[in-house]
Amino acid sequence: MPQRSCRILLFATLLVATAVASADPLASWADGAGKKAIVDFVAGVTREDSADYVPPRERIAVFDNDGTLWAEQPIYFQFAFAIDRVKTLASVHPEWRTTAPFKDLLAGDTKALAASGKQGLLQVMAAAHTGITTEDFSTIVGSWLATAKHPRFQRQYTELAYQPMLELLDYLRSQNFKTFIVSGGGVEFMRVFAEQVYGIPPEQVIGSSAVTKFVPVGTNGKPALIKEPQVEFIDDGPGKPSGINRFIGRRPLLAFGNSDGDLQMLQWTAGGAGPRFVALLHHTDADREYAYDRQSPVGKLDKALDEARRQQWLVVDMKRDWLRIFSAGK
Repeated sequence: MPQRSCRILLFATLLVATAVASADPLASWADGAGKKAIVDFVAGVTREDSADYVPPRERIAVFDNDGTLWAEQPIYFQFAFAIDRVKTLASVHPEWRTTAPFKDLLAGDTKALAASGKQGLLQVMAAAHTGITTEDFSTIVGSWLATAKHPRFQRQYTELAYQPMLELLDYLRSQNFKTFIVSGGGVEFMRVFAEQVYGIPPEQVIGSSAVTKFVPVGTNGKPALIKEPQVEFIDDGPGKPSGINRFIGRRPLLAFGNSDGDLQMLQWTAGGAGPRFVALLHHTDADREYAYDRQSPVGKLDKALDEARRQQWLVVDMKRDWLRIFSAGK
């Protein structure tokens, strides 16, 4: 190859390498204190010459799901699934037509359904989630996610993952962090889409779970697990640090949430020795998503917001700090 061609090839290679090196891994985050805090923390714990260096095996990052990695308004998406599932099953449950909260759900009386409170919610969830094998449940959830659409945005629910958070997950993994979901949502519901949407495999998803019963012969003639109506574990509030201890066995280096249900997880993370990074996502953008906090029945952010300000945790302002909201669209 002529010397001039070699020089041109070398120059082109250097240009490409420079472009790759300078690519912003958090391109959907506005330049500012929040983005800088994230980058500075990651740099500090990953540089071997840093006083804050943490070996890769200890780089555990935990994230809430609803309202942190994807949207959660006007109702939790798993509850939307449960409502649709009850409507599908109503033909084989005629008693639901006269039994609350099912009669309210089937009649479209959202006020009466909301008035049924936590007990009504649990009844609907149990009816939608139990009595079937774990494999059949995953298939049903997958089919629903492929067709159901959000009432406001008219997009599939998996398209409502937050692009800045997807970038953060990728960025952390590129720096040898291991990323986990720690959510109050049902673990088997989230595992259906977590790997495809977030790049988080099923074994790194921690969530609430129901009792399962082993049967030697299931619907396909093979051993199976049947979902029972009894609750096994609630991964919310104080259950989150317990779940982290039970399923991960290490205190996280980084934790990210958005509501009071995440408070104890954030406190548990912040209480560890050495460098720790704790953050809350504050929903402040009514135009591109939603604006809510202290009074919201979904994703209430009250005590955790006060604690974040006292402890000087990072509070990410969605409207100010994110240039883009969803992985699909704006």
